[in-house]
Amino acid sequence: MAAIDVETRGPHGNVRWITINRPDRLNAYDLDMARTMIAAFEDAAAYDAVVLTGAGGAFCAGGALDQLGEPDPEQLRSLFTGSLRLVDAIRSCPRPVIAAVDGAAAGGGNELVVACDFAIATERSTFGQTGPRVGSAPVLGATNLMAVQIGEKRAKEMAMLCRRYSAQQALTMGLINEVVPDGALAGAVDRWLGEIERLSPRYLEIAKISSNQWWNASKDNMSAGLGMLIQAIGSEDMLEGANAFLEKRKPDFRAARRAQQKPTEKDDQ
Repeated sequence: MAAIDVETRGPHGNVRWITINRPDRLNAYDLDMARTMIAAFEDAAAYDAVVLTGAGGAFCAGGALDQLGEPDPEQLRSLFTGSLRLVDAIRSCPRPVIAAVDGAAAGGGNELVVACDFAIATERSTFGQTGPRVGSAPVLGATNLMAVQIGEKRAKEMAMLCRRYSAQQALTMGLINEVVPDGALAGAVDRWLGEIERLSPRYLEIAKISSNQWWNASKDNMSAGLGMLIQAIGSEDMLEGANAFLEKRKPDFRAARRAQQKPTEKDDQ
């Protein structure tokens, strides 16, 4: 069963809440979970807004890395393409989407924040990409659209160097809209929802969809990046990064590459 809770909340029962509920894995999502979220975003036209959040002290750690250690190419291809459909469903959703972040937004979870229309975070929340650190690359928002949000140099710093940023740093950069004290997230989200509910749904949709210029311009880049990720399935860098993550050790990509390239006795003959 997919660990996604979809429910209706709000004083008027008109807000769709999507909660990633897999706290033992920092809310990393698998393909079934991605499909459940996609359906929830695609079926949100009857609501005033959608809130995406995570349960148990984390927002989302992105796609499940356990599949990378012993990769099944078809399963990974499906997860990668499902992730692209997920971020596109957020941008295509006719209603405003708020990321309510309490805890870590890492890797693909940070890219979900990039995709959302608004983001509110608690002081204890952190943001950042994990791609090159774990044998991957963040091509579904961080290497393209995020540069529009926070600037190219800062986006490259986040996407390539895998640094972590506090909620206050994320606010200063322009990645999120507001930082609130720990424990005050629900009240802040209600305040934003109250403001949204006073506005015209029709013209909010027009404003949102017409604001997708840079997202739409990034789609070809995302598809190309996804194609490169698929071609790299099973590479020594992917295996070393994933296994190091699962074994809780620092990866040594260069040693793994040397071992892969070391000639065998048969080659020497």
